[in-house]
Amino acid sequence: CPEASLGQEPVPDQPTILVLNGPNLNLLGRREPEHYGSETLAEIEARCAKVAAKHGFKLDFRQSNHEGEIVDWIQETAAAGLILNAGAYTHTSVAILDALRLRDMPVIEVHLSNIYSREPFRHHSHISPAATGIICGLGGHGYELAIAALARLIRDGS
Repeated sequence: CPEASLGQEPVPDQPTILVLNGPNLNLLGRREPEHYGSETLAEIEARCAKVAAKHGFKLDFRQSNHEGEIVDWIQETAAAGLILNAGAYTHTSVAILDALRLRDMPVIEVHLSNIYSREPFRHHSHISPAATGIICGLGGHGYELAIAALARLIRDGS
């Protein structure tokens, strides 16, 4: 394993970054490539795992089409930080916002597309008031940037 030879293999006492993906993101690579690109969620996850290990974190990467399951994951996590691409729930879910507000951890909101260059209903995020920061419009690379940002926030105690 190349990562192991570079000392990037996760160890049991490493903190975890939780990455949650909302509805329809399981269809990345096939769904509206003009907005979301041709990269699959599995490809994004593989790159994220490498970046997390490089920064000394374990990665817990999940996807659900069900709002309640996402709320449960937010409530139950022991992760040091959270990256959330809530998909369409970004624009509709007060339940996810409320769950995020119950937690004391940095949260980075991520969107593959630039939500501000799309339909007006996508310009409003219920997630943003609970987010430490937002990354949008950079495709799958936005997740990697979010991991680097979370690593710094966690280390700085922000």
